[in-house]
Amino acid sequence: MKRSKTYRANAEKIDPAKAYAPLEAVRLAKDTSATKYDSTVEVAMRLGVDPRKADQMVRGTVNLPHGTGKTARVLVFANGDKAEAAREAGADFVGSDDLLEKVAGGWLDFDAVVATPDMMGKVGRLGKVLGPRGLMPNPKTGTVTMDTAKAVTDIKGGKIEFRVDKHANLHFIIGKTSFDEKALVENYGAALEEILRLKPSASKGRYITKATMTTTMGPGIPLDYNRTRNLLVEDEATA
Repeated sequence: MKRSKTYRANAEKIDPAKAYAPLEAVRLAKDTSATKYDSTVEVAMRLGVDPRKADQMVRGTVNLPHGTGKTARVLVFANGDKAEAAREAGADFVGSDDLLEKVAGGWLDFDAVVATPDMMGKVGRLGKVLGPRGLMPNPKTGTVTMDTAKAVTDIKGGKIEFRVDKHANLHFIIGKTSFDEKALVENYGAALEEILRLKPSASKGRYITKATMTTTMGPGIPLDYNRTRNLLVEDEATA
């Protein structure tokens, strides 16, 4: 794919042979963002796991301390008082059979889905629609719950979900380029801590094998994934 002159110029600011400390990587990400809008900053990691094996699946959620910079549109499948609680908490769409039919028809104008356990028998039929987009509610991520208000509040407040794909890659956002450096680094640190906590006991050898930070349409910045403490310290990363 042919890259623009701006992209190539920004890419030249990055040493592909160097693993950048988180603070330095964040500065480069902000500096090499070329879009006119407020770009998303994200991190991609390659994990040393075999996602085909159930005991090596890495999946979880984390509440970013400074949010994502985006207010997620939340859909809730619930009835009665649980539906009302979701509405009061700020859910964008709440319903049951009416919404199920709408989503089955291809409507996907939302970013997260929450469901009460009694609704999952019906919601499960939407697996082919929601599953490929990572939107299927799951008890492990707190999106299948009777506490619909808390689920909505968490998601609206900056809760993100991550899941390793079939190639052992994992992606998560840490904010926007308009965030200050400290906020982006602290968001990254919160996500990294949870990913490390979720290391499967069945995974042998190096857990994280590669990490890259990037912005929307920006060049990738090699990240020093071995740095897990003192992330705001401004010194050289390991080569």
